[in-house]
Amino acid sequence: MAIQHQVLQGAVPVFTTPVGKATVTDSTQGVLISKALRDEAKDLLIISPYTEREHLLDLKSLDMENAILAQALSHLKCLRPDYATAPYIDIFNWGEIIEQVKRLAQQEEHSWKGRSFFVVAFRSQIPPTTVYEDLGTLDKAAHAEAISSGGFLKYVSLRVANACNALTKIRYWFGSPDKDGKNLATCVWRSQEDARKGGIGPAHRRAATAARDLYSHWKIDRHRLIIHDNVESWEITDWA
Repeated sequence: MAIQHQVLQGAVPVFTTPVGKATVTDSTQGVLISKALRDEAKDLLIISPYTEREHLLDLKSLDMENAILAQALSHLKCLRPDYATAPYIDIFNWGEIIEQVKRLAQQEEHSWKGRSFFVVAFRSQIPPTTVYEDLGTLDKAAHAEAISSGGFLKYVSLRVANACNALTKIRYWFGSPDKDGKNLATCVWRSQEDARKGGIGPAHRRAATAARDLYSHWKIDRHRLIIHDNVESWEITDWA
């Protein structure tokens, strides 16, 4: 359906079919636009603290396994206050996430095929001189860049944005620095190759360069999330 752009005096905007038939009034037009927006919105998933359109994950771009995991990861929660230094597998409610994966697979009547996912944990320490707003600006730009590259399922960062995004990402999470300035951000990617592609753009290069001045210490841990056939078992291991 094409929009008729000409505006006639005293007339209302109308939609026409490609052959110029079946015009509809502006009230119907509003309904059609609202429905189109709702249809698009149901396929868009918030996977980070950022909610603008360019930061949302389009579920239609993923196969069933990745789409299910991305939706399950929307329930990711931090379980302990010492997340900045705790063992990675103990920080989040992974058992609940896997139960969500199983529930969604059953809901979709989908036979889950065993799959592994690439997980990045960015552990950092910032000095008192670091301006949080500077970290946030760099992080947000890099996050949008990662989304556009594809395969980014989740970003988690506890309150203050940091450079997880600046380095590699499906789901993204970041935390708040503790009393010593230590923090954690984590990302879940469809694959290591997706993470590599997502980390080579200009926004990531700027963030990586700035990390030398904004952090007193940082390290990247890489993990593998494995969910076996039919979601019968799962594990998180070091990436080898």
